Amino acid sequence: MDEVRDLLLRRTCPQNVRDAVWTHLVRLARTEGATWTVACAGIALPALLNVASKLTARFADDPSDIHSSVLTGFLTELAAVDLSRPRIMVRLRWAAYRAGHAALREALDTPVPSAGSFTSASPPAPWGHPDFVLARAVEAGAISSSEADLIGLTRLEKVSLAAVAEQRGASYEATKKARQRAERRLVLYLRDDVDTVSPNTSGSGVQGCERQPDASTHTSSPDVPAPPSSTTPEVPRCA
Repeated sequence: MDEVRDLLLRRTCPQNVRDAVWTHLVRLARTEGATWTVACAGIALPALLNVASKLTARFADDPSDIHSSVLTGFLTELAAVDLSRPRIMVRLRWAAYRAGHAALREALDTPVPSAGSFTSASPPAPWGHPDFVLARAVEAGAISSSEADLIGLTRLEKVSLAAVAEQRGASYEATKKARQRAERRLVLYLRDDVDTVSPNTSGSGVQGCERQPDASTHTSSPDVPAPPSSTTPEVPRCA
């Protein structure tokens, strides 16, 4: 399993090989259960660690529940992921991210102790790592999971739009327009979210203290991606 994981993490490994291996592993996990489910989690561990570290990089409390939710999201999607579509691990990773993000939001919304009583924590700022922004937008219904995958693959994973269009069985222009529509709605969501947050809000949890958004995150052009940034060491994202 270690050798398989190392093979899948190589940049020279073709995507069709990755998908073929993951298809075989997922089918084994579904038919034979525990041992192969653990094997899938082990091979996906670099991606899951990356997700967990991003979500809890600035979270001040115990991150155990969030880490558990990341793993739960991965295992839940393992039983349901569509094996006929390409980039199986990317979709498993997104499921893990969404589950961890939901747990993080719940933790941030929990009242925190103050000197005399319990009060609600201030709302976190609506910006951060691009993956985190996409996950929040999906949760809010601003864009769909498929649209988040499209933006994530072409903007963050640096997969060409032509390659994604071919994988989806759509034309280049149709895929380009779909991304433009999704990014317009994403920009509107971000602007609306910014307007609901006081500029003097003190930061908490994962978002830090009184940080101002990068101007490039709120560009009016739908084709200009937000530059990726991370406070955590680089870890292979997906097998």
